[in-house]
Amino acid sequence: MKKKLGLALCGSYCTYETLFDAAEKLTADYELIPIMSETAARTDSRFGTAAEHLRRLEALTGRRPVTSIAEAEPLGPKEPLDALLIAPCTGNTLAKLARGVTDTCVTMAAKAHLRNEKPLVIAFSTNDGLSGSAENVARLLNRKNVYFVPFRQDDPVKKPCSLQADFSLLGETVAAALEGKQLQPILAPARA
Repeated sequence: MKKKLGLALCGSYCTYETLFDAAEKLTADYELIPIMSETAARTDSRFGTAAEHLRRLEALTGRRPVTSIAEAEPLGPKEPLDALLIAPCTGNTLAKLARGVTDTCVTMAAKAHLRNEKPLVIAFSTNDGLSGSAENVARLLNRKNVYFVPFRQDDPVKKPCSLQADFSLLGETVAAALEGKQLQPILAPARA
């Protein structure tokens, strides 16, 4: 039987194409439980419409995505996950996780999930990873049951503070987290 992996999407829409490709590979090993932040579930962007993203996520997972706090809360006590992957995790959601704020379906899913002491895997994408969000990354790095997908600067010349997870390492990171290990190195090598 496949392990249950929650897949929670936040609003870093520029990463969705890469994320969906990587998530498709995860379906070989995991039953994916889709979660999409309220903002992501209703915001159209130059990277596609919210309706398109919701349809694609449902087609990938075979389930209607969780899009409200009320729908997310049972993911801890009543419908436990083996692991929860937030990908992409925005700087805003990262800050809420670091400070214990639970005001979206993604942060509620994380709170409900962590009460079971199961792995939470964060694949962040934020333009201020080396500035405003750096403190939040540091706060979460050593928190019990929280793991990071290795990350790098995505465009050091045009966006010198921007960091993005290496989405090609989602599967390896989740597998390591399920064993209680952080995939290393956490700072991914530069792209060739």
